Amino acid sequence: MGTNSHRHASLKADGGIVCLAKSRIEFKKNLMNYFIQALKKYATFSGRARRKEFWYFILFSFILQFVVGAVLGFVEGKFLLEEGQEPFLPGVVALLFNLGLFLPTWAVIWRRMHDVGKSGWFGLIPIYNLILACQDGNKTENRFGPDPKG
Repeated sequence: MGTNSHRHASLKADGGIVCLAKSRIEFKKNLMNYFIQALKKYATFSGRARRKEFWYFILFSFILQFVVGAVLGFVEGKFLLEEGQEPFLPGVVALLFNLGLFLPTWAVIWRRMHDVGKSGWFGLIPIYNLILACQDGNKTENRFGPDPKG
C-alpha cells in the first residue's frame, strides 16, 4: 500500500499525470489530423499516402457515419416520426455523407496504391487492394513521389 501511494505521489510530483493527459490529447489530435489531411487533398490523385493516413481516414469515416446515423435515427424516431412511419432522415444524410466522401476516399485509395509502387487502378481490384493497403510503402522515392514518412 505504501509503494502504491508513493508511486502515485511521484507521478503527480513529476507531472506524469499531466504529461499522460497531454499525450492522449496529442494522440487524438494526430489521429484527426490524418483524416483532415486526406480531406484537404480532396481530389488529389497524385503523390503517396501513408498507411496511417489511409486507415485513419477510413476509420474516422466509419465512426462519423455511425455517430451521425445513430443521432439522427434517435432524434427522428423520438421526435419526428409518427407511429407507423418509416425513418427517412438517416438514410438521406447517409447518402449525402457518402457522396461527400466519395472523391476523398478514392483519392486516398489511389495515393495509397502509389505508396506501395502500384498504379491507382489497383485500388479497384477487390481483396488485392486490401492486401496492398496493409503493406508498408516503398521506403525510398518511387515513380509517384518521395516517401511520405520523410
